[in-house]
Amino acid sequence: MTPLALPALLTHDQAAACAQSLGLGIRAEKSDVVCIDASALEKFDSSALAVLLQCRRDAVLSHKSFAVTGQPLKLRELADLYGIGELLEKHQGKD
Repeated sequence: MTPLALPALLTHDQAAACAQSLGLGIRAEKSDVVCIDASALEKFDSSALAVLLQCRRDAVLSHKSFAVTGQPLKLRELADLYGIGELLEKHQGKD
C-alpha cells in the first residue's frame, strides 16, 4: 500500500483536479486498503473535506478499506464541525 497524499494547498480551486487525481490512484491501488496522507495540508478550506469524502466513496465502491492519516488539528475540527469526523476514520469498504 502506497499512501496517496493531499497537497499543501487544497481549496475550491484545486478540489476537482485533486479529487480526480486521487480517484485514479484509488482505483489503481492493488492493496485492499486506501490510505490518504493529509500531513502536507497547510492551507485548505471545506473543499478538502469534500475531496476526502469523494476518496472515501471511491474506496468503498472499489471494496477497499479507507483511512486518513496525518490529519492536521484544524482539519479534524472542521470535519467535526460539519458532523463528518467519523467518516474520515478508518473504514472497512464492504458497504
